Amino acid sequence: MALWIQILPGSGKPIYAQVAEQISEAIAKGELASGDKLPAVRKLAAELVINPNTVARAYSRLEQAGLVTTKTGSGTYVSDPKLRRSDAADINILTERMDTLITRGLNLGLESEDIIAMFKARIDKFVSKPKAGRGKND
Repeated sequence: MALWIQILPGSGKPIYAQVAEQISEAIAKGELASGDKLPAVRKLAAELVINPNTVARAYSRLEQAGLVTTKTGSGTYVSDPKLRRSDAADINILTERMDTLITRGLNLGLESEDIIAMFKARIDKFVSKPKAGRGKND
């Protein structure tokens, strides 16, 4: 799979955004298909003569958009289009809502440990197991 990315230094657009946009376009055009592996961060950075952190940031942006998934130790792959439409969008909405709640908690003077404990307590209410010795009708 050949990935042609052109960096325009004078464009005013950050380099990571240019990389992410061009990969996104390649996916939209079908030049990159579901399951295709993207070049390793260091390899692409070397080819483009840019910092590896810039490529990592572009890949992260693509992952947040649900266009790619990173498998630790294996690489970054183009996501299944069926998962992009619903799951990725729902996860982004969930993340934004969590950010809002965290911000409110911090603005109320809560410590991060307090916020984590509150989340855990709420999660436990939803995923708690029935107590031993109690039946459905108790």
